[in-house]
Amino acid sequence: MIKRYTRKLMGDLWTDDNKYRTWLKVEIAACQAMAELGRIPRTAFETIRERADFSVDRIEAIELETRHDVIAFLTSVAEFVGPDSRYMHLGLTSSDVLDTSMACLLKQAGHMILEGCDRLLDALKTRALEHKNTVMIGRSHGIHAEPITFGLKLAVWYDEMKRNRRRMAQAIETISVGKISGAVGTFANTSPEIEARVCQLLGLKPAPASTQIIQRDRHAEYFTALAIMASSIEKFAVEIRHLQRTEVLEAEEYFASGQKGSSAMPHKRNPIGSENLCGLARVVRSNAVASLENVPLWHERDISHSSVERVIAPDSTILMDYMLNRMTGLISRLVVYPEHMLENLNRMKGLVFSQQILLALAEAGASREEAYRLVQFQAMKVWKEKCDFQALILNDTAIVEWLGREKIKEIFDLNYHLKYISTIFDRVFEL
Repeated sequence: MIKRYTRKLMGDLWTDDNKYRTWLKVEIAACQAMAELGRIPRTAFETIRERADFSVDRIEAIELETRHDVIAFLTSVAEFVGPDSRYMHLGLTSSDVLDTSMACLLKQAGHMILEGCDRLLDALKTRALEHKNTVMIGRSHGIHAEPITFGLKLAVWYDEMKRNRRRMAQAIETISVGKISGAVGTFANTSPEIEARVCQLLGLKPAPASTQIIQRDRHAEYFTALAIMASSIEKFAVEIRHLQRTEVLEAEEYFASGQKGSSAMPHKRNPIGSENLCGLARVVRSNAVASLENVPLWHERDISHSSVERVIAPDSTILMDYMLNRMTGLISRLVVYPEHMLENLNRMKGLVFSQQILLALAEAGASREEAYRLVQFQAMKVWKEKCDFQALILNDTAIVEWLGREKIKEIFDLNYHLKYISTIFDRVFEL
C-alpha cells in the first residue's frame, strides 16, 4: 500500500495538469511582484489571482495551431482572466516560466526521493541491528575470504545510502533556483527585484547569473545524483541475487503464498525484484548521460535540452521513487538463513584463518616470504584434498616450532574476526 501511494504521488507531480498549474504559479507570482513594485495595477493582479485558470484540452487545441506550448497556455489563461491578462507574462520569456517551474517540480520530486531514502535507511538499520552478530563468510572476487556478519554487510549499505541522501539533498539545493531575467538574462524588460520576489514566493533562490535559461550543469548534478543512487540500489540488488543462488542460499527475496516463479518449472523461486531493480538502474544512469549532454548549448540558449528533459525528468524521478520503495520492501522482508551462512563459512575447512597464521609466523620472527610459503603449502592441500586446515597446521613441524600448538589453537577462533563489529556499528549508526 505504501509503495502504491508514493508512486501515485510522484506520478501526479508530472501530469500535464500539474505542469500547467506550476506554470500558472510562476505567472501569478510574477504579477504579484510587479504589482508590489508598481509595474502593473494592483487591481489587475487581484483579478488575475482570482480568475486565472486554464483548460488542458483547450491548451492542446491551441497548440495544434501555434506550435508553441507557452503561448497556447497563456491564451487559455487569458480566456479565464479577461482584459487584465495583458499584464501577464509582461517582460518575461518562455524559459522564465519553464525553467522556474521546472525548479519547483524537481525540488518537490527531490524531497519525495529524500523521504524514500529515509524509509530505506530505516529498513537497513533495523535489519543490520537484527543481524549484527549473524556470522557469514566475506567474499572477494566471489571467493571465500574471511568472516564478517550479515549485519556488517547491511551497515555498509546503510552508510552508502547516507551518502546518497546527502548528495541528493545537495542536488536539490543546487536545482532550487529560478530566473525571471528575460530573453538573454539581462533583465532588459524586468528587474532583479522582480526575480528575487518571484523566487521568494515560490521557495526558490534567484540564479546569480543566467542566460535565457538556468544553466544545465545544475540539472546534470541532480540527475547524476539520481544515477549514483540507482547504482547503489543495483549494487544491493546484485548482492541479494548472488546470496539467493541455489549454491549459496544465504538470503532470498520473500516468496508469497501463491506466487509463481516460472511458467515451466513449478519449483522456481527467482530474485525477480532484485533483477527488476538492476534493469531500472540502467535507465536512470542513461538519463544522467543525457543530462550531461544538455550542458553545452549554443550561445545563450538553444532548444535541444527541452525535449530531453520532458523525458528524463519524470522518468528518472518516478523510477527512483519506485526503486527506493521496492528496495525498502525487499530489505524489510528479506528471508535470511543464518544456518546456511555458517555452513558455507565452514566449507573451506578453516582456510579463513590463513592470514592469522601468516601474521603470527611473522610476529614470531619468520620472514614474510617463508611464512607465506609455509601457510600456502598447507592451504593448497585443503583446496585439493578437502582436509582440515587446522589439523594440517598442527601437523606441520616447521609451523609448530615457530608458534607452538596452543598458540595455533587460539588462532582458530571466529571471534578474532568480529571483535570490532560493535565499533563499526557505533561509527555507522552513531550508537
